[in-house]
Amino acid sequence: MSPKPASLVLEDGSTYAGLAFGAERSAHGEVVFSTSMTGYQEMLTDPSFAGQIVVPTYPLIGNYGINERDFESRKVQVSGFVVREHNLRPSHTLSTSTLDEFLKGQGVPGISGVDTRAITRRLRTQGVM
Repeated sequence: MSPKPASLVLEDGSTYAGLAFGAERSAHGEVVFSTSMTGYQEMLTDPSFAGQIVVPTYPLIGNYGINERDFESRKVQVSGFVVREHNLRPSHTLSTSTLDEFLKGQGVPGISGVDTRAITRRLRTQGVM
């Protein structure tokens, strides 16, 4: 099954097209970015990101999958996840699922294939939206 088109639309009207992954639903929330190079599982479950749509600036997300040890809380806190590229075949001995499977199971939508650095630049100059 091929991914469906998806879009991130910011408050100022700027639109970023990509492909859907995770849960098939829409999300609303403040869009914020993270410049961490690792720790996407921690980002997703960190209560400080509750209700936000998180955009990691690191371009490849999902390469080590999801494991049972790296949760910051008992559930996913973000309302959406926007990535440049997500890996469908994680490679880590502790991995129990892919990022896509995890987000589907938690009811959280994601978008891949967008220019996350352009979104970050917009948020830095315009403020969170």
